[in-house]
Amino acid sequence: MADMSLPKIAADHNRISFGLTLMVISVLLSPLIDIFAKLAIATVPSAEITAVRFLLQVVFILPIVLFRGSLFDLTWKKTGLHALRGGLLVVTMLSFITTLKVMEVADAIAIFFVEPIILTILGSIFLKETIGWRRYTACGVGFFGALLVIQPSMQEVGWIALLPVVAAFGLAVFLLVTRMVAQNEDPWSMQFHAGVWGALFCLVLLYFGEGTGSGIFDPVWPEGYTWYYLLGVGVTATISGVLGVYAYRAAPASVLAPLQYLEIVSATIFGWLVFGDLPDALKWLGIAIIIGSGLYIIWRERRVHKDTSVAPVSPAI
Repeated sequence: MADMSLPKIAADHNRISFGLTLMVISVLLSPLIDIFAKLAIATVPSAEITAVRFLLQVVFILPIVLFRGSLFDLTWKKTGLHALRGGLLVVTMLSFITTLKVMEVADAIAIFFVEPIILTILGSIFLKETIGWRRYTACGVGFFGALLVIQPSMQEVGWIALLPVVAAFGLAVFLLVTRMVAQNEDPWSMQFHAGVWGALFCLVLLYFGEGTGSGIFDPVWPEGYTWYYLLGVGVTATISGVLGVYAYRAAPASVLAPLQYLEIVSATIFGWLVFGDLPDALKWLGIAIIIGSGLYIIWRERRVHKDTSVAPVSPAI
């Protein structure tokens, strides 16, 4: 009996290893989305970059949902929730990409990683999830770490340094809504419809923003290398998202979730290589505290609820 279980154990081990490999590649590639976005936002408004990102997501995923036959597998209630998810992603991406115009990629991502902390708190409020004093303490410590990154950033760029927190809040609410529809919904269909609604909302914003002179909503015709930057945003976002989907299918979320913090490492490396940016000592301390508190929350959830899933950050956006 024990011998018969060995192949299954080996298969499970190989599947988890495969999921871990895919997740590492996904989170290491994910900051390239922000690198391309930062390059593009020098001449293109953030709403336009966001629209292109969603449109390319729809184009890449459409053949998959057609093949799976899940394109129209929606009720009106689900359609409303997907529209809400798309709107929340627009808020998240607009906030984050707008930040990149004046802020270092690594700093913005470090602040954005208060999202698991916000999600933990919102889950306790709206989903009645039991959160003990240890995790609440870790949330408080994590927010303190975020302040260490935000405070010098606010002195450098002003209130815009708070936009990654807005983006984190938007993504946290998005993940809460996703939990409401994910039980019986095809993940590819969810990605597709979120992209459709996200693109639609962005196009409406660009329509009304035309001629306003806004650096966020007034569309412009891209020139030169900007086309490649926009394409880079869409392609890297899609690749990272697809890798994340298959990673979470192959391995438990509780195993993969800590790997999301590798994104800060790769963001720092890419930011240094492309823009010559490196966080100072105070920001490094804040980043370390954010990572430590986030990892503790994940570890604590694994211990208290072994079947608790922690939604990925990178594939969501």
